[in-house]
Amino acid sequence: MSLPHAPSAPAADIEAPRLSLRQAAIRVVVGLALLGALLGVVWAWLAPPIQVVVALTKSGERVQGYLGDDSDFVFLGAFLMTGLLFVLAVSAAVATWQWRAHRGPVMVGALSLGALAAAGAAAGVGAALAHWRYGAVNVAGAPISPQHRVSYTHEAPAVFFGHTPLQIAASLIVPAGIAALVYAICALSTKRDDLGAWPPITYPEPTAVAGPAVDPSSPAH
Repeated sequence: MSLPHAPSAPAADIEAPRLSLRQAAIRVVVGLALLGALLGVVWAWLAPPIQVVVALTKSGERVQGYLGDDSDFVFLGAFLMTGLLFVLAVSAAVATWQWRAHRGPVMVGALSLGALAAAGAAAGVGAALAHWRYGAVNVAGAPISPQHRVSYTHEAPAVFFGHTPLQIAASLIVPAGIAALVYAICALSTKRDDLGAWPPITYPEPTAVAGPAVDPSSPAH
């Protein structure tokens, strides 16, 4: 006896969604963008400022630099932003997967677009609040003179590891890729071809395939 294919899990527990797939996708994108803005506020509160030294050289030139290990804080803000966006991407992917009725490629696209919007919102809001809180270094207006050649101040932390377009684009795209990857791992863990989404795919019950008739009086029996 052979079976055409294994039956799928029963779909009785899958309910019709109240929202359409488009409405659900829009909610995911908008929700992630708002969470990204809130994450930017959290980053601006947690990220430490960078201590900067403005000095006057013997030739009368004003220079800007960092004292000791303070240059490490240049990358600390970017690392903190990346970590917060990583947590948001993983959490959003797992939460979106729990929205069972709307599982599928459309939701993956909405999740990726929302993670990209969240990264942009977090970077924009975080940078704006950090500059409002700490300001920028005014090298020309630093209170230095031939009698007081060194002045200490602070500048806002950086949200990116660099200022080139490639570095900024990579920082914004990585959270979207992480969210899509986590969602794909969740999809691989399900046994249903339709991922348990709505409408469910039903398969016919397996039927037995009759073999050739066997004579009971044959020598083999």
